[in-house]
Amino acid sequence: MYIAMGQGPSTRGGRVAVALQPLDAVGGRIGEPLLVDRDRLPAAVAQAGARRPVWVWAGTRVWYPDLLAAGVDVDRCRDIGLTRALLANAPSCAPSPYLASIRAAALTADGTEPPRTLLPPPPPPNQHSLFDEPHEATGPLLDDVVEEFTQQLSTIAGATDPGRLNLLVAAESAGALIASEMEHWGLPWRRDVHEDLLERTLGPRPAEGVRPAKLEYLAGELRRTLGSPALNPDSPQEVLRALHRAGVEVKTTRSWELEQQQHPAIRPLLAYKKLSRLLTANGWNWLDAWIRDGRFRPEYVVGGSVSGRWASRGGGALQIPRQVRDAVRPDAGHVFVVADAAQLEPRVLAALGQDSALAAAARGRDLYQGIADQGFGGDRSQAKLAMLGAMYGATSGESGRLMPQLTRAYPRAIGVVEAAARAGESGDGVTSHLGRGCPPASEEWRARQRTTTAEEQRRADGAARARGRFTRNFVVQATAAEWALCWLAEIRRRLAESAIPEPRGTIAFFLHDEVVLHVPEDQGAEATTILADAARAATRLMFGEIPIEFSISTVTVTSYADAK
Repeated sequence: MYIAMGQGPSTRGGRVAVALQPLDAVGGRIGEPLLVDRDRLPAAVAQAGARRPVWVWAGTRVWYPDLLAAGVDVDRCRDIGLTRALLANAPSCAPSPYLASIRAAALTADGTEPPRTLLPPPPPPNQHSLFDEPHEATGPLLDDVVEEFTQQLSTIAGATDPGRLNLLVAAESAGALIASEMEHWGLPWRRDVHEDLLERTLGPRPAEGVRPAKLEYLAGELRRTLGSPALNPDSPQEVLRALHRAGVEVKTTRSWELEQQQHPAIRPLLAYKKLSRLLTANGWNWLDAWIRDGRFRPEYVVGGSVSGRWASRGGGALQIPRQVRDAVRPDAGHVFVVADAAQLEPRVLAALGQDSALAAAARGRDLYQGIADQGFGGDRSQAKLAMLGAMYGATSGESGRLMPQLTRAYPRAIGVVEAAARAGESGDGVTSHLGRGCPPASEEWRARQRTTTAEEQRRADGAARARGRFTRNFVVQATAAEWALCWLAEIRRRLAESAIPEPRGTIAFFLHDEVVLHVPEDQGAEATTILADAARAATRLMFGEIPIEFSISTVTVTSYADAK
């Protein structure tokens, strides 16, 4: 059963009602909508939740945070906005006016204003006309939500493989629920531990605009060794000029290039860069901005990259540096259970290619060592280099030399990425296992491929190879992102159904192929079982019964720093 949620008509007193409309399997309305005031919405949703509906809404961010704040969560949803983005690039869908509309809206590379979509962004809170009483904004109109949902259902039903596309949409929408819940519950973060780390590493917190003591000391040492008393070490241009004057011929101030030099200034410069990164990325100002009530609550962006991987807005949520991980500690009486899907992408490649030999290499052991034992004389480093080269397009140099051997050993798996690379080089699109499509080649790219001069052709060939590297990896990375979404959704469902007491265990953190659960300390073993069972279920959902193991390594810790 579906229930659509959207803005209803204004009620007496100028308040805007929220409309809840039951829908059938094809989006048809069942009866009249229920109209409720916004402050009574959580109770209405909780009451309807007994029927376990799929909530249909314009965007999870429009509605779910307020429900969570009121203590109400939902089992399932259909996020119209995320689904629209998926369908806009899904080549398996038959042409339709709806698809033409959303694909035109997505084409903004030329800077033109896109056509209006069916669902406008929600109005700002308390938006009202001059002299009117403010009223609560409730997001897009119910009629618009129902109309677009119906068109999306019809579009998916007419796709080449509607089952896979439906699973992708369900997984993406589940990801939106999980992202909102992660933001609501937050990642436990000990401010006192973090501040102690900063003081030990940088010195006491300085006044605004003043460098910490250890950075200032390194700045002075750098000025002395370079003979530049007025040097600003935070300016790459000034540092580069000072290095050149001192006879250090480097093209950039990147650490890997500096490490090749022998000048006495290199040691303090590298140390300064390292501490400066800590201060900028996770210093006191970061703590003030992002840690509230012992929690880190960034904004996660589901499907934030073209491959479906998540991104984040602010706080660097997907890049928690090793230096500060010890501040990530569970609440009293709780533990973190950290699970990592080991070597996820090459295992996905084995599934995509239905490659029995590669599946055998992965069975019950380290996949790279399995590859090495099968054909690289036991040299794990060579096997890993060859496989990463195949997936990421590094097919020259040592990786290129190893590629023929890898292709002979695993022709079906390597054939998948090679075909994807050729498609990309010719301007064609590729898709993930469930049907996420990569963005099409731009008109500018296609125009470059029609050039005639030798120099233009050289640049065009380079652009074609670059697109081939992108599509080569897209099919693997996007499918791995789908598997991870299915894994997350299965973890969430199992946690809700488990015997873990209230407050129930939560998904506290997620990064591509890693999940962190926050659970009562006496429930760590059950959480570990949930993580492994969910991984097996995700594999069955995605690929059916296949002889490929998606290995999960799990550790229970009281500090995130101890997870790896």
